[in-house]
Amino acid sequence: MYSVVLKSDGLLLLTAIIWGFAFVAQRVGMVHIGPFLFNGVRFALGCLVLLPLVLKNGLQPIHPAKKPVSLRIKTTISAGALAGFALFSGASFQQVGLVYTTAGNAGFITGLYVVIVPLLALFWGTQISFGTWIGVSLAAVGLYLLSVTEQLTISFGDLLEIIGAFFWAGHVLIIGWLSSKIDSLQLAFFQYATCAILSLIAAFFFETFALYGLFRAAVPILYGGALSVGVGYTLQVVGQRNAHPVHAAVLLSLEAVFAAVGGRIVLGEILTVREAFGCGLMLFGMLFSQLWGLSLKKTEAPNGGISTAL
Repeated sequence: MYSVVLKSDGLLLLTAIIWGFAFVAQRVGMVHIGPFLFNGVRFALGCLVLLPLVLKNGLQPIHPAKKPVSLRIKTTISAGALAGFALFSGASFQQVGLVYTTAGNAGFITGLYVVIVPLLALFWGTQISFGTWIGVSLAAVGLYLLSVTEQLTISFGDLLEIIGAFFWAGHVLIIGWLSSKIDSLQLAFFQYATCAILSLIAAFFFETFALYGLFRAAVPILYGGALSVGVGYTLQVVGQRNAHPVHAAVLLSLEAVFAAVGGRIVLGEILTVREAFGCGLMLFGMLFSQLWGLSLKKTEAPNGGISTAL
């Protein structure tokens, strides 16, 4: 049993590394092509990675006897379109923001969706725990130290990343709402397809590009599409099947750390002492809010069991 958990933790750590270094690939790719085209191609590649699995499994609903096939397909595509629009919004703000900010900043600010999710859930009448408020407060102070200068200004790129974090949080809530209704693999495929189509439409209207730009950005696109979107999603799903929820929360949060590490190694990005301290507070706030909620679930679980819901 221990070896199974250890293997799952290893897969989740690998997922965090892949996703963290994806911020570097996204920034490098935009040297050659625009942000919308980059997103359009990489999410299309993600679709291609998942397509064989979707075709193999077919459009099997969670409750097969309740709906005819035609309505089942329509429901799946509609759900994917809704999630895909939220994904497109978050990915677009993130990608455009990377033109104006560092990979490390983008990674940490994007990670704020962890503490934004419970804030948005307030609109649905969900109560926020004391631990979550502490996590939100720490993350807010960390964000101030990271992004707001002594002259009380904020870079355009960091501002876009903050807006994007709210869309990422909305995407998490939408996925949580749809996950019990639609097969996760199908939902991932159709949301990626929607995001790819919307991104390519935006690229057509707002960007100019040449074919040689795509060739020069081939490696970052392959990393961001096939590896980060396709393989990363699969590793996350497989890893979380047998991982302890606390382990999963901690390991996946390290995505932001690996984004900063990748930015330093590949792009030569350097954080000031103030920015590094801000990143530390943000990471601690994100972890605190997650682990507090998981500890409550452990306490409230019947018969002393541990809830595996994230």
